[in-house]
Amino acid sequence: MKTVYDFIKRCGVYYLATIDGDQPRVRPFGTIDIFEDKLYIQTGKVKDVARQIDENPKVELSCFDGSTWLRLEGTLVEDDRVEAQAHMLDGYPDLKVQYEPGDGNTVVYYFKDATATFTSFGSEPIIVRF
Repeated sequence: MKTVYDFIKRCGVYYLATIDGDQPRVRPFGTIDIFEDKLYIQTGKVKDVARQIDENPKVELSCFDGSTWLRLEGTLVEDDRVEAQAHMLDGYPDLKVQYEPGDGNTVVYYFKDATATFTSFGSEPIIVRF
């Protein structure tokens, strides 16, 4: 899992895919965190993406570092603890103008039953499960 985190962090931006009814939705994200040995992302509860995750928590994210790309699929589980929110926001101080732990809008999710696939041309994929 640390390898997955490091890769995503190095990329800076990843793209998260969710489902809205029968329509796929993809948008850029930048938050990633490890808290209590779980990989977390963050968003706002008022956003469509949070509603989509609540309705169907199976997601996939993708990012590319110029030579290798990562696809991470799994189920997101909401963690409503203020400690988890605070840990995430401590790593992204610029977000503290929009979000605050326990504000009723900040939401963090961790990956459950995740499969990460690292792929580059000419190489066998590397698969990491956590």
